Amino acid sequence: MLSYRHAFHAGNHADVLKHWVYSLVLDYFNQKDKPYWVIDTHAGAGIYRLDSAVANKTAEYLAGIAKLQQAAAPEAFAGYLQAIAATRDTSGKDTYPGSPCIADHFLRADDKLRLFELHPADAALLEQQFSARKRQVAIQAKDGFEGIKACLPPPSKRAMVLIDPPYEVKDDYLRVVDCIKDSLKRFATGTYLIWYPRLQRPEPQLMLDKLRNLNTDYLHICLDVQQASADGFGMHGSGMWVINPPWTLRRSVEPHLDWLAQTLAQDAHARAWCEGQQR
Repeated sequence: MLSYRHAFHAGNHADVLKHWVYSLVLDYFNQKDKPYWVIDTHAGAGIYRLDSAVANKTAEYLAGIAKLQQAAAPEAFAGYLQAIAATRDTSGKDTYPGSPCIADHFLRADDKLRLFELHPADAALLEQQFSARKRQVAIQAKDGFEGIKACLPPPSKRAMVLIDPPYEVKDDYLRVVDCIKDSLKRFATGTYLIWYPRLQRPEPQLMLDKLRNLNTDYLHICLDVQQASADGFGMHGSGMWVINPPWTLRRSVEPHLDWLAQTLAQDAHARAWCEGQQR
């Protein structure tokens, strides 16, 4: 399906959680000199205008990044907020960076960015955005679940993979697990970041159960901004499942989860937590 456009949701509470965790992992990768690859299976359009009619149809950013930037954020959010500031310096004060721009902010000269986006309009926007960066950034208008196979293992043997499908169809949950299984066979030491929506449906939990059964090192980070609705509709939060996480990630995230939940709370039931397994 090609109906999903992230522009309606850019900068919402789910983006805040996803891009904060993503920024922390990128910063960790930069602590070693050896080059790395960043592979984004569902890259989106790259940059979003928060002053557009599309973004303001739901104005989800007002309860997300706008709240975060109005608060006195802890130092752990500095890299993420700097990535946003860098995008606004070059693209305008009302823009918000998607995951390709977040990654690009942290990339060094020898690091590589590999982007997959199936929606033709968003893929074209990515091509325009990175047209002068073809040596470092490769963009393919194709299904990232399939495209990732040719990227693993990367020549540098260092890589992180962001998997963030729209979950418009139930098969996406199963495809995430199949993608991870195949990717771990090709590149067992990669760091894999999986974003998912917290919904009152069985599919997200079944996916998490299958990921847990892979018996990998993982960190599971969740943010609920409100109580799940009585009718079962809508996303009340989101989560990040990180396979082979940096050893510093939990200590970077955990002390600030209560603050994040309180800052982005939409009712009294907001909460955030993490759990994991590291050998």
